Amino acid sequence: MEILAHPSTGGFISHCGWNSLMEAAGMGVPILAWPMHSDQPINAELVTTVLRTGIWIREWGDRGEMVNAAKIKEAITRLMTGEEGKEVTRRARELGQKLRAVVQDGGCSKDDLDGFVAQILRP
Repeated sequence: MEILAHPSTGGFISHCGWNSLMEAAGMGVPILAWPMHSDQPINAELVTTVLRTGIWIREWGDRGEMVNAAKIKEAITRLMTGEEGKEVTRRARELGQKLRAVVQDGGCSKDDLDGFVAQILRP
């Protein structure tokens, strides 16, 4: 989390496991999606297509193709220099701000958690 929170972190190459995506989203860091198996392709689709806070390194349907250095460089370049990357980064930062706000005092998730804890601690 410390690395993802650092202001110089411009992106995160991820297999798109759920925990990795939640950590990146919470820090407002865009994803370079490289799913391997299980739930990862669906998670990558969520990040790249629905939330638009990530860019594919290699589409899941192309998994027979070897991912070489040129493919990785292309994805990094798209994220760091292109208009698509600027938009993905903007959206990731905006999502991170929203996620952090809901867990602060007065945020809806914080209030819900506090209410739940109070309920189960009642005599």
